Amino acid sequence: MPTISVDKYKLYEALGRKFTNEEFEDLCFDYGIELDEDTEDQERPIVDGKQEPPQLKIEIGANRYDMLCFEGIALNLKIFLGQIKPPNFRVVEPKSATEQVITVMPDTTRVRPYVAGAVLRNIKFTQDRYDSFIALQDKLHQNLARNRTLVSMGTHDLDTINGPFTYEALPPKDIKFKPLNQTKEMNAEELMAYYENDKHLGRFLHIIRHAPVYPVIYDANRVVCSLPPIINGEHSKITLNTKNVFIEITATDLTKLQIVTDMLVTMFSGYVDEPYTVEPVKIISEHNNMTRVTPSLRPRVTQAEISYLNSCTGLSESPESLCKLLTKMAYVSKPSDKNPDLLEVAIPPTRADVLHQCDIMEDLAVCYGFNKLPRTAPTRSATIGAPLKINKLADIVRLEAAMAGWSEVMPLILCSHDENFAWLNRKDDGKTAVRLANPKTQEYQIVRTSLLPGLLKTIRENKGHAVPFKIFETSDVTFKDESAERKARNERHFAAAWCGKSSGFEVVHGLLDRVLAMLRTAFLTHDEGLTGKAVDYEVKENPSKAYGYWIKELNEETFFPGHAASVHLRLGGKERRIGEFGIIHPAVLDKFDLRYPVSTLEINLEVFL
Repeated sequence: MPTISVDKYKLYEALGRKFTNEEFEDLCFDYGIELDEDTEDQERPIVDGKQEPPQLKIEIGANRYDMLCFEGIALNLKIFLGQIKPPNFRVVEPKSATEQVITVMPDTTRVRPYVAGAVLRNIKFTQDRYDSFIALQDKLHQNLARNRTLVSMGTHDLDTINGPFTYEALPPKDIKFKPLNQTKEMNAEELMAYYENDKHLGRFLHIIRHAPVYPVIYDANRVVCSLPPIINGEHSKITLNTKNVFIEITATDLTKLQIVTDMLVTMFSGYVDEPYTVEPVKIISEHNNMTRVTPSLRPRVTQAEISYLNSCTGLSESPESLCKLLTKMAYVSKPSDKNPDLLEVAIPPTRADVLHQCDIMEDLAVCYGFNKLPRTAPTRSATIGAPLKINKLADIVRLEAAMAGWSEVMPLILCSHDENFAWLNRKDDGKTAVRLANPKTQEYQIVRTSLLPGLLKTIRENKGHAVPFKIFETSDVTFKDESAERKARNERHFAAAWCGKSSGFEVVHGLLDRVLAMLRTAFLTHDEGLTGKAVDYEVKENPSKAYGYWIKELNEETFFPGHAASVHLRLGGKERRIGEFGIIHPAVLDKFDLRYPVSTLEINLEVFL
């Protein structure tokens, strides 16, 4: 949940009154946000020779992009308090329709295909407004734009450049300009080397560094406006004296592009001569038939069922009353002419978080007041709560292992590729493990296909404890599965590991027998044809359909030769291997840095359902 710092008394001024801490906390609670901290009584830093004014640190919802700045917080709270009506954000005629154009070249599809634009005409900047304008861009870059990988913004003084503009993709050596706050001209290749160790920009270079072409935006005179997503040009930088702001936004995701464009222009359109108006920019993209005008700022009109809104909140409000309540959350709504049970709700461009009528219902509860909602006991329930069968089975096995003196551990479900395969002397056929597309570290590269790496790493990290170790885990592993909807499936396994001065083979064998006996699974003697009978579960009429398990000698490189066995299950005349146990091979122990012998057991619990 992001926390936004705003000047305490400037926010109170914008809201038209002063609040006590308790009053403002109540206001935040009523709106669904939280006052995290008030710095007035704390020691505050000195900025430019002056002590920083008291700050309110407000925690907002992660999906409320319209409240990432002072302007958004103030606007939404004023609407909620009924001080103003929801603003009518409008796109007006551009001052120059021929100049406010961005032509997109086909090569941009190789690196960053989408672009949008807008103009804030006759905007009035103060130092606070300017700082907030820059800070909002930074927050959107970090949050919704995923550190500029999905979206990046560039803002320019329109009076220093001339349209129409072109969005191109060129080889790095062909792009030359003065980067922001620099005096020396350099090409894009030199720029990458120059900013390589820069604390701020260095972390964004990887986005385009290895691309064959770099995206670049030129004005009509071939002046470089920006090299997205890295840096703007010095020539068009905005200042406190800037009157007309040209905004260009490039992206790899069209939905995020629209959201970021709407957020940036709506938050600061209140500072232009004609409040809440924005001039559009025409995007000409003939190569992919995406010629359009941005932004649109048209509200999204949807429908919400009156009966649904009332039943979920326990209310019995009339359609007119519901419309009035929803106004506090910036909705403009009216009863439907076609269906008496429907409201037609216009969702403002600032509310990208509203996706379904359940979001409108939640906002209705906020408008009415959560503490005022009727308290009722449910008269009926659509479902009966019950544990999943596999979870119930896993809990039974877990309890049995614990009562047998084994300690439960809970390692992470992600592991490195080597830990899952090479360190266990197993080969990856490429069709088994689910790989992470962009692992952040080598330690978390795949989703485990066995519980053994986690158990062995647990023993390794606790070598300071006295032996023997008796640990177990009951959890999921994951396999690729082309027949499944998600192309992967989970499988619940039970695994245990013994580590001590002796091998412990007989100990894990005993645990296997105990768990399967508790699951009422008979041990079948390995006679020819597998027709052996167990004393307690003898099947007299048809021995071939006996329900039970047996073990076979196993030769796999994970285990010491001649000291491992596979576990097989017969159920309903069908036979399958369900697991294995044995003494871990010394080469495996060496990879996991273990000094004592280890014996392990792993079985699939899904088969017992």
